[in-house]
Amino acid sequence: GIKPEHLKHIFDPFFTTKAVGKGTGLGMSICYDIIKKHGGNIKVKSKLDVGTSFTVTLPITVNE
Repeated sequence: GIKPEHLKHIFDPFFTTKAVGKGTGLGMSICYDIIKKHGGNIKVKSKLDVGTSFTVTLPITVNE
């Protein structure tokens, strides 16, 4: 799971908990931007030492 103090920052560009030089902190920010540009939403639930789940919802258009 993700530490509670980190949850509010996971979609921020360049936020990382990795050591310097081991990550850019862009992965979740890029995902967030792509989902939002498609009119969707992403939610995260996390419990420390248990696990984390992400729920992505995207709108659907049915062409008849």
